[in-house]
Amino acid sequence: MSVLGECPICHKKQSVRNKLCKCGEDLTKAKRSNSVNFWISYRLPGGKQKRESIGTSIEEARDADGKRRGQKRENRIFDILPQANMRFKKLSDWYLNLENVKGKKYYWNLELCLMKFNRVFGAQVVEDIKTSELENYQTKRVKEGRAASTIDQEIGAAKAVVAKAFQDDLVGGHVLKRFKNVKKLLKRNSNQRKRVLTPTEFNRLVESATPYLKPILWAGYDTGMREGEILSLTWDKVSLKDRIIKLVAEDTKDHEARAIPICDELYEVLIRLPRGIQRDYPVFTYKGKAIKDTRGGMKNACRKAGIVYGRFDGGFVYHDLRRTFVTHMRRAGVQESLIMEITGHSRGEVFDRYNQVSVDDMRQAITRLTEYRKAQNASVDQNVDQRAILSGL
Repeated sequence: MSVLGECPICHKKQSVRNKLCKCGEDLTKAKRSNSVNFWISYRLPGGKQKRESIGTSIEEARDADGKRRGQKRENRIFDILPQANMRFKKLSDWYLNLENVKGKKYYWNLELCLMKFNRVFGAQVVEDIKTSELENYQTKRVKEGRAASTIDQEIGAAKAVVAKAFQDDLVGGHVLKRFKNVKKLLKRNSNQRKRVLTPTEFNRLVESATPYLKPILWAGYDTGMREGEILSLTWDKVSLKDRIIKLVAEDTKDHEARAIPICDELYEVLIRLPRGIQRDYPVFTYKGKAIKDTRGGMKNACRKAGIVYGRFDGGFVYHDLRRTFVTHMRRAGVQESLIMEITGHSRGEVFDRYNQVSVDDMRQAITRLTEYRKAQNASVDQNVDQRAILSGL
């Protein structure tokens, strides 16, 4: 712990013993004229440095420094933090109102997870939440039949709140440690999904889907784009003339721009969709409004198509179309570098340097994928006319 003096010219905080600042200011003279602002500096448990502005009186600064020393000896240093009487609901509301948090694409999921977490801990003072209570919460949610991934998301959202609060000196390191000590229920790669649709299954799924869902299914099946990228796609990112979709960095999960070729099947789907006057009119709409969620439509379509829906027991969810796309591309003999360029999967720096991919390369890859799927359809003596499926959109 120490008392620091702030230079009135360059605002550098330094020892009160200094008579001359590095900028040349006479600190002794500045102190006499009450131009120096004094601070106290100390470390919170966990190692985080904290500084408090006291004023222009060095006597008051020394008194404040002595008070903090006493609090630290008596293990009451946390009394100066908002956590001493702040309830978790208030802290989570603060976090959700941060502009950079509100801009996250998964903001809706954060809200949902924190809403569930607050049902148990919302009225509890942050300082009082113990690791054992958080672990009990996990056990209780498991008994309620919640998936491990769902529970991990709820605890993860709470951890994000506490971590951000720690950065802003709203909670101490011991609170952060309690939350960090809670282990994930889901082991790494234990929920790695393997579900891939065959061309026959996909045709059944499209036939069973409601009209608004059909184009969204085709988009996932023929591009490998993430669901969020598809649902947020606007017409200014789509060039039917050049048959390409161009995503900017802000549109993608990994914040890297990329281009995705439009195959013949998807082209036939897109030219049938309504386009608004605005350039940023959403591509996929229901009653003129952008579609935010496909789960209800997916459940019904899967039930009618005889496909198990869900993340467990071999079930199928929309994101599996991305895996289906990648798997079909690989089976069609497309190079890994081309697949990754189209889907936006991360690649190593060295791999990037020696594997340059052009739009023409990607178009050829999409053509090979189309030929592969046609061969698959023919091999199982499929009676479904592909054009009839498309015309039913």
